[in-house]
Amino acid sequence: MEENMNLTPLADAEPKALADAIAEILDNKKGKDIKVMPVADKTDIADYFVLCSGNSNTHIRTLADEVEFQAGERGLAPLSYEGRGNGSWILLDYGVVVVHVFSREAREFYNLDKLYREKRQDSESAE
Repeated sequence: MEENMNLTPLADAEPKALADAIAEILDNKKGKDIKVMPVADKTDIADYFVLCSGNSNTHIRTLADEVEFQAGERGLAPLSYEGRGNGSWILLDYGVVVVHVFSREAREFYNLDKLYREKRQDSESAE
């Protein structure tokens, strides 16, 4: 418990700092292929997406639960938590940051990595 007293509160964190803190939580729980993607110029729903893959349904739930727990310990609760019973894709919405924890198959199928990367390239070429 004393360990958490030294952690920076997340409730008022800048979006990038929040996304990076969440990525670190996922990394500490052995999340795979973690990406912090700026999406503010592509969607109104968030400034950043944090994408992560898990090895199994249990690992996916553990990753999402750990983000919720650790962020809560630092003063921040998700606005919503979707996919709790699903096991292949869990979404935690922190307003400026949306966390997506996928199975490898779901991540490949929905391919948010490519979808948002392509949109960024399209908008950059339009400038």
